[in-house]
Amino acid sequence: MTREPVPRGLSSSQRAAAELRALVFDGTLPPGSDHLESELTERLGMSRTPVREAMQALAAQGLVETRPRRGMRVLPVSPQDMADIYDILTELESLAAERAASHGYSAADLGTLRQSIDRMDAALARGDRAAWALADDEFHAELVRLGGNGRMAVIVAMMVDQVRRARAVTLHMRPLPLRSNEDHRKVHDAVLHGQPREARRLHHAHRSEARAMLIALLEQYRLSRL
Repeated sequence: MTREPVPRGLSSSQRAAAELRALVFDGTLPPGSDHLESELTERLGMSRTPVREAMQALAAQGLVETRPRRGMRVLPVSPQDMADIYDILTELESLAAERAASHGYSAADLGTLRQSIDRMDAALARGDRAAWALADDEFHAELVRLGGNGRMAVIVAMMVDQVRRARAVTLHMRPLPLRSNEDHRKVHDAVLHGQPREARRLHHAHRSEARAMLIALLEQYRLSRL
């Protein structure tokens, strides 16, 4: 599976958190599993202190819960939690799309947005869903940045990890996201052509459809594990 690379220059605790997070996201540490601190220190090749701090960081993100003398438990992905999170993300990202379309950005200004769509197309052409997911993340993050509201970006970032993990669980259960790529192109074009209402409408519809599919797949995943 393609993973987001761990940035260089991190402290031991930050690196441990990034590597532990990657293990949660790619399913190596699946939802509902328990892991002792000693197991994780051996797996990561690090001492107890950075691993303990990494577990606390992931707990703050809602990915795991820590247990005294028992290490950590990877929290399950709740369909209801995802429904609530998507409700908020849909509204905030749609507002960001509307604001971005009001800024009068040039094609050059939207280069990163367009490149992320190109990477999604290339990933699907070679059947690499994990690479598609990374490019999809880039698109949504860039769209929020283009909206020009830093506080909105902070709120969205707080929820993104949960969405990514839910998608990691369901990524290979869904059809190839060809429709999603087309949706992204339409949002890009609405932003480029200065159509705020259309950009908001298109992105809202895109996120609403993604929400419905994700919740259905999470329910299917939950039932298959009963």
